[in-house]
Amino acid sequence: MKITSVVYAPGHSAYYFDDQAAIKSGSTQNGFVYRGDPLTEGFQAIRQRGESISVMLELENGQWAQGDCAAVQYSGAGGRDPLFTANRFIPEMERILAPQLIGQDVSEFRGRAMTFDALEIDGNRLHTAIRYGVSQALLDATAIATNRQKCDVIRDEWSLATDNTDLPLFGQSGDDRHINVDKMILREVSALPHGLINNIPGKLGETGGKLVEYVSWLSQRIETLRYNPNYAPKLHVDVYGTIGAIFDNDPARMADYLCRLERRAFPFQLYIEGPCDAGSKQAQIDLLKALRQELSRKDSLVRIVADEWCNTLDDVRDFVDARCCDMVQIKTPDLGSLHNTIDAVLCCKGTEVEAYQGGSCNETDLSARACVHAAFATRPDRVLVKPGMGFDEGMCIVANEASRIQIISNAKEARHDQPSLQAL
Repeated sequence: MKITSVVYAPGHSAYYFDDQAAIKSGSTQNGFVYRGDPLTEGFQAIRQRGESISVMLELENGQWAQGDCAAVQYSGAGGRDPLFTANRFIPEMERILAPQLIGQDVSEFRGRAMTFDALEIDGNRLHTAIRYGVSQALLDATAIATNRQKCDVIRDEWSLATDNTDLPLFGQSGDDRHINVDKMILREVSALPHGLINNIPGKLGETGGKLVEYVSWLSQRIETLRYNPNYAPKLHVDVYGTIGAIFDNDPARMADYLCRLERRAFPFQLYIEGPCDAGSKQAQIDLLKALRQELSRKDSLVRIVADEWCNTLDDVRDFVDARCCDMVQIKTPDLGSLHNTIDAVLCCKGTEVEAYQGGSCNETDLSARACVHAAFATRPDRVLVKPGMGFDEGMCIVANEASRIQIISNAKEARHDQPSLQAL
């Protein structure tokens, strides 16, 4: 089955684009926005509305396959592609991409996704957000053309075993890091709360004291609110390099502080995402490795999650091969085409490094649902609840899509196992 036409629709993503450099430099909030001027190229304000572009492919049978181009909240930071806006990119997509898509056969996904992920215009690859959205639409098209669920397309093309058990979901709180934790406990997510610790004065504390207090509260709050005594979520906190900032990226001092947090987290396992930012990929790998070695010397069980400077499939492979972290975030929009997310999760299999299929609060319902299919096929160790920062909305989208996939897969399995009337 072939693509007969292509159209694009500008849309809203579920959150906002934030200038990470300006926020980390100490910009203060004024209501929902930030005071001051942006520091990252392309930003008109430190916080501006999130945008998306829907890619819609008309197939020969008259059905439409869809995917959403979306970029992360902190676009342009840590080696990522620049700010993604509809007005800037739709004309380019209409001129360059549509002619390439029309006439393509969508009977299989992987090869088509690889082709468009590698496509270069004037020597440059397409923005990661575009590659991300196009791949979602291509996956949807293959599912429609072959009458399969999207997760089954992935399982078949990567020769993966069927596993319909629940996915381990990870909630993100945004700045409402107390009320949203209560919601996460009630819904019994596997990991919480993310926390958005992206500012030293207001969130971490000049010597780290505010985060120590927060982690203590987290542990106590879970024990107070949980109605199932066996519910023991992992504590996963993203600190955006701020711990390194207050301890001059000194591995020993950072490790001492993380051990202090670990004691406050007890009895729950503690994961710290992005403890430091060394400014480049190799420097980040080296610094995380040194920090991990310090933690090992102290018999600490704190687990380090890589994020900054780990943006592409090759980056994920390099971080995993270096054994510089305990978990790697596979930030789906940053990897471009979904087949890279699939390969990134699979490259963690059989290693000591856990796969966290993440993404961004700044995605859409469509991209989040496509990612659930990828997760169901590849079975990462953690899956982000997205999009948005309100938690409940993302939980509704991700958990419900997972439930649908699970029930449909189980129904197909049961039907397959039943003896046919002819056999009887």
